[in-house]
Amino acid sequence: MDAALARAWLEETARVVAAERDRLTALDAAIGDADHGTNLDRGFSEVRRAMTGSSPGELLVSAGSALIRKVGGASGPLYGSAFRSLGKALDAERDVTLEAFAAAFEAAVSAVERLGRAAEGDKTMVDALRPAARALARAVRDGLEPREALDQAARAAEEGAKATIPLTARKGRASYLGERSAGHEDPGAVSAALIVRALHTVATRW
Repeated sequence: MDAALARAWLEETARVVAAERDRLTALDAAIGDADHGTNLDRGFSEVRRAMTGSSPGELLVSAGSALIRKVGGASGPLYGSAFRSLGKALDAERDVTLEAFAAAFEAAVSAVERLGRAAEGDKTMVDALRPAARALARAVRDGLEPREALDQAARAAEEGAKATIPLTARKGRASYLGERSAGHEDPGAVSAALIVRALHTVATRW
């Protein structure tokens, strides 16, 4: 990953979030505050305007800071922390290897888990992010090329999001519903899967 790819990832994420805003909001309406899509769209619109830097790490840190400033609710601090942690782990490297990116992605997911005090099975974005991190690490061990590795990570995130449907939420606003939260896909897991898939999408163009 170089700065151009990092910038393209953030641009593609903003585009996808805008396109999926209403679906994300509808998912959130079932078990949350009905604002996830709107908040994320506003946040990534700000990312497009505010991202700065000449390395992948700098761009991702600036994106995380923009999300913290602009996105309300829990998702702003969580996604902001994820992108900031990812960028800081990449440091000032101008050309990031897949191995380095996988390690930084692991750091980002761990930051989300710590901040949200969430684990797999809690019906949160972690249910998409943790499987993606595992898949990416496995792809690195198996020596896969970046496009295939990122596709496997995106597939794992998408499967993780779908797996939240039967779960009872144990964290966040949805947890107030108790067993009534079961039967609905978690909006945070869905948006997390969209972000991972956006990275694969732009990687296929390089």
